Amino acid sequence: MRSIGEMARDSGLGVSALRFYDRAGVLGPAWVDPASGYRWYAPEQLDEARLLARLRRAGMPLADIRLVLAGWSGEDADLVRGLLQAHLRRLEQGLTEARSEFSAIRELLDHRENPMTASPLTGTVHLSLPAPALAAALDAVRFAAGRDPELPMLGGVLFDIEGDALRVVATDRYRLAVARTDADGHGGSREQVVVPAPLVDAMRALLSGDESARFAVEGDRVTLEAGERQASGQRLAHDFPDYRRLVQLPPGRRVVVEVPALREALENGPVRVAEDREPGRSARDISVLTTVDDKTVLVCGDGAPDEDTCTGNEDRDTGTGGLGYHVGVDRGFLLEALAAGDRDRLVLEFGPAPTAPLAIRRADDEGAFSLLMPVRLDD
Repeated sequence: MRSIGEMARDSGLGVSALRFYDRAGVLGPAWVDPASGYRWYAPEQLDEARLLARLRRAGMPLADIRLVLAGWSGEDADLVRGLLQAHLRRLEQGLTEARSEFSAIRELLDHRENPMTASPLTGTVHLSLPAPALAAALDAVRFAAGRDPELPMLGGVLFDIEGDALRVVATDRYRLAVARTDADGHGGSREQVVVPAPLVDAMRALLSGDESARFAVEGDRVTLEAGERQASGQRLAHDFPDYRRLVQLPPGRRVVVEVPALREALENGPVRVAEDREPGRSARDISVLTTVDDKTVLVCGDGAPDEDTCTGNEDRDTGTGGLGYHVGVDRGFLLEALAAGDRDRLVLEFGPAPTAPLAIRRADDEGAFSLLMPVRLDD
């Protein structure tokens, strides 16, 4: 007999998924200990669990999965083949429709961009700003810059200059970070410049003193001077997404967290392993968070908080009253966001639903924050 943890390890299904399929009547344990409630699985159930994991990865609906498993155990090969073929046809039809829609969208983009008549980059910017403030702003966002060669416009940091403020922004689609600092010398209209990540790193290396830094844009050339040192290179010839739309979030639960304690809970607490379906991205450790009475953030394992599966960021008796929903986030991304927040206390803002981004904010600086896209949980 295998415990539920051993079954999860050997089958490729998470513990939460096994519990879900048990509740759904798809794959139940062979025996449940009446005293402890622990689930135990028979040896012959491993093959079914592995088959279930494959069907799940293929996105087969639950109703069809139920029939496939019934046909599998009854050796009804015709039923199984028919269900597999029907699902494959649905996937192919969906892919055909998606390609058609994407083709139409690309045509609309071509009409909007009209690259044959696009003018060269001619913007001119001259700014003076404190080196420590610019260094802090870059440190707050650099971790979120993209690395996907298919999306070169995300492979840098946006310098958004408007009035007497400079906002720096980075995103890789899964997280977004924004920071603000005061700037002098720009009297023109709003200018946006995307600085490639390697040049951003070279600029950051110059900002070690307390002197003023001078940031300049001349056409497609970007330069930062600090003291007698200089870093210069070409800006990215791409438009950055309208981040202002991305940060307009509905109000949610705000919880002040002690960062060292939360970091310890994340590093030592339970995680779920999620296979990433996007090419080039490996499996990720997912931390499941919830809140208690808008005062405490818990890091939870599989099951409900009243099953003693959660650890908190403070030593207090949380009980189970006032619990929020569960939200899954990439543990590595959250740890990086906490480090970039650069405070012993930060504010975690949970949206009104588990599908909303998780915001990490500084209580003393509303201009610096990051957003993490949630990871879908199966239970």
